[in-house]
Amino acid sequence: MPTVNSTRVIEFILLGLTEDPEMQVPLFCFFLLVYIITLLCNIGIMVLIIMNHILHSPMYILLCSLAFVDISSVAVPNILATLLWMGRKISFTGCAIQMFVSYVVGTSDVCVIALMAYDRYTAICNPLLYPVIMNYTTCLYLLVGVGVFAVSSLTHAVFTFTLPFCKDNKISHFFCDVPALLKLTGSDTTINEVVLISLAGGLIVISLIIILLTYVCIVSAILGISSSEGRKKTVSTCSSHFVCVTLFFSTLVFMYAKPTASHSMANDNVASIFYMVIIPMLNPLIYSFRNQEIKQALRKGLGKTSASK
Repeated sequence: MPTVNSTRVIEFILLGLTEDPEMQVPLFCFFLLVYIITLLCNIGIMVLIIMNHILHSPMYILLCSLAFVDISSVAVPNILATLLWMGRKISFTGCAIQMFVSYVVGTSDVCVIALMAYDRYTAICNPLLYPVIMNYTTCLYLLVGVGVFAVSSLTHAVFTFTLPFCKDNKISHFFCDVPALLKLTGSDTTINEVVLISLAGGLIVISLIIILLTYVCIVSAILGISSSEGRKKTVSTCSSHFVCVTLFFSTLVFMYAKPTASHSMANDNVASIFYMVIIPMLNPLIYSFRNQEIKQALRKGLGKTSASK
């Protein structure tokens, strides 16, 4: 073991979800199935949008970006690795890189979902100006901005890994997360907690405010529509996004918008699994089943495939 109280940690051990050998195989099979479904559904959504010109609009470009972000997560491969070896060793540098990638993916997720809310607000509340406000070029610039902003996640890794880790090297989690690592250091973590709450919590709060304001305007616009058919059609264009927002932000608020001292690793593991594993699998399913254009494009693609045989 490379860790003694007087020796600086040079590697960590990710303990994963359970130390019970009897749960190893069932959990591995479950998460492998979830991972396969996540990859197939999100890659399918991306291919469908790229191959169909009718779906080359800002709404679907953002959806394609969300699918790409969802398959970029390191969560499920980490879970599978920890279940295979019942504790996975990871180097000090590897842990820092993993944290950086995880927070880049999480930040990108939050920003893209907020952009999707703004897109729906523009389409419903300013339909005549929509082609001008949300065109392909604007959408591309916004996504580049998301990528640049996501790199700010490096702050979490820098502030965390400048701390001395001499206490323990066993992380009670399936990836290198800030709250789990802060429990391993014997030094004062006040600054780290402030940084975590300010950046992660601030991003969540600001994104939620933007989304709530857009939905207030959307609901107001819907109530102003005279025909019931028009209201139903308008609601259908943003209902999928609303479901995804509710699932995603409820777990994020639970995870990061609270002091590190109040974190329970068991609860954090469950919340992390939900927003890093389950939601990326559900997103393409929710958007596929509730979106008529995607269903029509899918039928068209399947029709061409069967006709060519």
